[in-house]
Amino acid sequence: MKSSNELRTLLRSIDHKSYPAYKSLGGSYQFGSFLLSIDHVQGDPFASPSSLHVEVPHRNAGFPAPYYEKSCSRIALEDFLTRRLASQFEDFNFKAKGSGKSGLLSITRCGQEVLERSSCQISSSGITARFHVGFPAFGRTINAGELEKILFDFLPRCIENSLFYGRLDKKAVEQAVWLAEDQEAVRNLLKKEGLVAFVANGSVLPRKSGVSDLPLKGSVPFVSPASMERTFELPHRGAVSGMAVPEGITLIVGGGYHGKSTLLEALQTGVYDHIAGDGREFVITDSTAVKLRAEDGRSIRNVDISMFINDLPNGKDTSSFSTPDASGSTSQAAGVVEGMEAGSRLFLIDEDTSATNFMVRDDFMQQVISREKEPITPFLERATDLYEKAGISTILVAGSSGAFFYIAHRIIQMDCYRPVDITDRVKALCTEHTAPRIQAPGFALPAFSRSLPPFGSGSKNSGEPRRSRDGGRGKDGGSRHEHRKIKTFGRDSFSLDKETVDLRYVEQLADAEQTSALAHLLRYALEQVIDGRKTVQQTAQILYDLLEKKGWEPFCSSYVPCGLAKPRLQEIFACLNRFRG
Repeated sequence: MKSSNELRTLLRSIDHKSYPAYKSLGGSYQFGSFLLSIDHVQGDPFASPSSLHVEVPHRNAGFPAPYYEKSCSRIALEDFLTRRLASQFEDFNFKAKGSGKSGLLSITRCGQEVLERSSCQISSSGITARFHVGFPAFGRTINAGELEKILFDFLPRCIENSLFYGRLDKKAVEQAVWLAEDQEAVRNLLKKEGLVAFVANGSVLPRKSGVSDLPLKGSVPFVSPASMERTFELPHRGAVSGMAVPEGITLIVGGGYHGKSTLLEALQTGVYDHIAGDGREFVITDSTAVKLRAEDGRSIRNVDISMFINDLPNGKDTSSFSTPDASGSTSQAAGVVEGMEAGSRLFLIDEDTSATNFMVRDDFMQQVISREKEPITPFLERATDLYEKAGISTILVAGSSGAFFYIAHRIIQMDCYRPVDITDRVKALCTEHTAPRIQAPGFALPAFSRSLPPFGSGSKNSGEPRRSRDGGRGKDGGSRHEHRKIKTFGRDSFSLDKETVDLRYVEQLADAEQTSALAHLLRYALEQVIDGRKTVQQTAQILYDLLEKKGWEPFCSSYVPCGLAKPRLQEIFACLNRFRG
């Protein structure tokens, strides 16, 4: 480890040299109360900015230990510090001049969700913050004076104003931690009380626009129906009342534009905590909930969809079904089975994004097309079995078919954005009408024994990491490997070498950084885990457990980058299931 003075001397010695001389700055430097590390230096001022991180020991940072002892409060504090550092960087961004990305100071731009990110991590020893800096240059000539200004003036001020408890608003820090602990308390109560979701009174569910996740001003606040209202006593906020959704089959109905899908969208994001002021702070959903939809064209590999689809005209085996181009019904059937495999206890479904022939077949259609000629067993005929025999609840938005009224345990009507419990009234009406015929064959849980084949078979695509271009020997004489190249395309997809993984319909991915993290996890799985013997369940669990225990380091190369956010186990399954390689 070197001192900050050595960094200053080294920096001045390369002034006005060619840009690659910046690479000599790599390493760690002690800056009094924190340690600065330069992990990666960009190739030129127009390339992706350089990666740096700082480490602040707890004795210097000064945060109370109870704030980071529990997982929920630690993640909330990390999120708070990331947002604080991002705000500080805004004041100094591009204040140092030069060409290209010279003078850039950036860290993760957090959304409304509180996610565990690589940008800030709190360990037993201290706080680590990772960020990007654009090393200044005129053309491609080093401008050391401007970088000195960043590293010795701008950056220390940002760090001191963000990562040191004494310089922060202590009440704001406390409120962020307390909110997370209250949200965790609600999640624990859901499990204890046999509930799958909770929506607090006063919640603001609509979003500002299709491209903004901010709350919509002037929207109607949520108010629970009296019959479904529960009051929970939370450790910090005290009594919180709202709509408690019990286990079982819950139907959300209502006219168009009355708020059905808005409620479901709030529930699907309720698997994550939200920041204060979001409006959905206490919209809490079972953490294993999976949003299901039709995904025409997705690949399916060895999935047992026989509980929904059987006796295909071509004789294809649906107990181990594979296709590179699934239809809406087969993709949704696979989604249900894959959700079961991923350990989901709650399915969220909107009929607007579902395959109609997968969801329901009315009595007239059953008379025209006999059961012997229809290979699909609709979800209507399986939902009760899924709950009673597999313990999986369903929350379903429906607006076109009344067949689901007969199997629903609870029916909520959205009326001018307000929920009304109409269960008793609808059940009374059901006695006046003929119930749909349920002819589903016997229910049996899939075995979930399918495995993932090794990626490719040649040296280029084998399961072994590829040797680097210099023959695979590092400077220390040890072997060195060249990882598969990752490129992320926002939240929707990423590529691993030339293989693209399409995640646009995995709707509970909240951030592009989760997509980046999935790319790193998949690369590690291909190189280290997948061997043709481990099942999909085992592979996903290995990845998730390793991330839980050892953090980001095993999945990254020489350094952990800023820009990764932890996905749920369910999204790891979704990624593995959509990889065509």
